[in-house]
Amino acid sequence: MTTNNLLNQITEKYEKLGENPETYLKGLLQAKPINYWDYIEVETLLSLQKPRTNYKDEEIFIMYHQVTELFLKLMLHEIKQVAAKSVYSEEFLLIKFTRIIRYTQMLINSFDIMKDGMSYDDYNIFRSTLAPASGFQSAQFRFIEIHCTGLENLINEAGKQRLSSNPSIEEYFEHIYWKDAGLNRKTGTKTLTLTLFEEKYLHQFIGLATQLKGKTIADRLGEMPNMSDELLSKLREFDNLYNVVWPMVHLNTAKHYLDSKNENQQATGGSEWKKYLHPQFQQRKFFPTLWKEEEKANWGK
Repeated sequence: MTTNNLLNQITEKYEKLGENPETYLKGLLQAKPINYWDYIEVETLLSLQKPRTNYKDEEIFIMYHQVTELFLKLMLHEIKQVAAKSVYSEEFLLIKFTRIIRYTQMLINSFDIMKDGMSYDDYNIFRSTLAPASGFQSAQFRFIEIHCTGLENLINEAGKQRLSSNPSIEEYFEHIYWKDAGLNRKTGTKTLTLTLFEEKYLHQFIGLATQLKGKTIADRLGEMPNMSDELLSKLREFDNLYNVVWPMVHLNTAKHYLDSKNENQQATGGSEWKKYLHPQFQQRKFFPTLWKEEEKANWGK
């Protein structure tokens, strides 16, 4: 492309916007070159770790969870594009779910940082300063769930027994599997962790679920005839990685720090973590129609 052609295209671009191209060209003349550290906001990023104690490994703990949130954002970046697509093609879905699977695998493998990358004794001291904060309070995790599947697939068997015959979205959220991590259903008492989480995000969850009702990725996949074996394999792989493998790795990491010496310590959020983290309790499946009844009955075993 010649310089004149490039200038003509720039001029045409801004004239179509009703702007004076000369103003933008003058601005470009004065603009400083972009640097890696400015573009990536490196200094800002590296300043975001704010330990509450003097234990060095607390900074590892913080950075690990910040990296986790970035991976979840990468997943949401792809998942939102899938949910927003008006017409699916096999090629599009294969590309997107290959990416989503890659990010999920990286999350699973990253737990080694938590399990082997921190001092056991230091962790069990500085963790007491984190209460009532908990990884349970990751909103992005819930946004992924709501985009991927209908709320009925986020209710475990015990929760389904409590639902009315025609539950509203609000009722589904009263019985959603993750609420059991912070709600004593016999007394109605909530942990502070759950109370603060719902105050911050519940209205956003309800709004998103309302927007996506009947239009989740699972709903849209149900409208696709004759999916290839390759695509079915990708969807099942993601469902299993996210809803079985990752929770189990998380559970085993928690056991390493909270129960490896038979101490049975409480999670910072106060949940019954041994039960709550297990996929057999959560029973979360994004694409249940892709699994045989026997496979669903043995979910997480």
